[in-house]
Amino acid sequence: MAISRSQLVKELEPGLNALFGLEYARYDNEHAEIFDAESSDRAFEEEVMLAGFGSAPTKSEGGAVSFDTANETFTARYTHETIALAFSITEEAVEDNLYDRLAARYTRALARSMSNTKQVKAAAVLNNAFAAAGAAGTNPGGDGVSLINTQHPLQSGGFLVNRLATDADLNEASLEQALIDIADFRDERGLRTAIQGMKLIIPRQLQFTANRLMESTLRTSTADNDINAIKNMGVIPQGYTVNHYLNDADAFFIKTDAPNGFKHFTRTPLSTTMEGDFDTGNIRYKARERYSFGFSDPRCVFGTSGA
Repeated sequence: MAISRSQLVKELEPGLNALFGLEYARYDNEHAEIFDAESSDRAFEEEVMLAGFGSAPTKSEGGAVSFDTANETFTARYTHETIALAFSITEEAVEDNLYDRLAARYTRALARSMSNTKQVKAAAVLNNAFAAAGAAGTNPGGDGVSLINTQHPLQSGGFLVNRLATDADLNEASLEQALIDIADFRDERGLRTAIQGMKLIIPRQLQFTANRLMESTLRTSTADNDINAIKNMGVIPQGYTVNHYLNDADAFFIKTDAPNGFKHFTRTPLSTTMEGDFDTGNIRYKARERYSFGFSDPRCVFGTSGA
């Protein structure tokens, strides 16, 4: 349905001092703090996890060398979605508007809507990170379990754990334990990896707590004159980032330096088009883009849903 003069009554009257409601600042591109950007030229992208070799055994003198095999373990798929929104304006509404160009104003509103959808879809990867298999909103990875889980199956027969054994709120003890657990990450054959925590990802409710934990010279919430080991050791070198689209007020995440983790594929960049309709004279505007958000290696993050 086209925007007509009946919806813009005040904009057609002299004496109007201001138009407001479309000029708010917005939280743009917060996804870039989490996801690595790549381009795509197909309907979907797939990334395959490989299992290497186990620990090398001792060879006895004169004995035969042992042989091992390598294989693929799971595949992560990114299926691109098409995001689009449009509006139209009657030619009479355009002709009779007394103040500014309607198209320019509502095109900015269109861009705002497109941006909001992108941030919501990006944050959904973390918002659904704890969902049980089969639950509404679940987004399992290539290994069949949720992003944050205590039972990511390994080729060696064990499990990768990227969640606190007992969920806890953000504090010194829980943050230190998360970093200790990250240092114990194993690969698909059970070999230790040198993966490290790089960035703390938090909802807006935890920004003050995070700042005290990571920027104080001395330990917080204690009378002891101890140094703040998290800050002194530089164990989270990229600091923290606030994502305003996270839903859980006490969940927090640590992004690691594991390669091929969070991915944002762009299939078709954002574009806008405009055309007139011959029969009605209405002018139509459309915004469209195609992309996908997801993750390949669950070692890219460690998290907890909070106490």
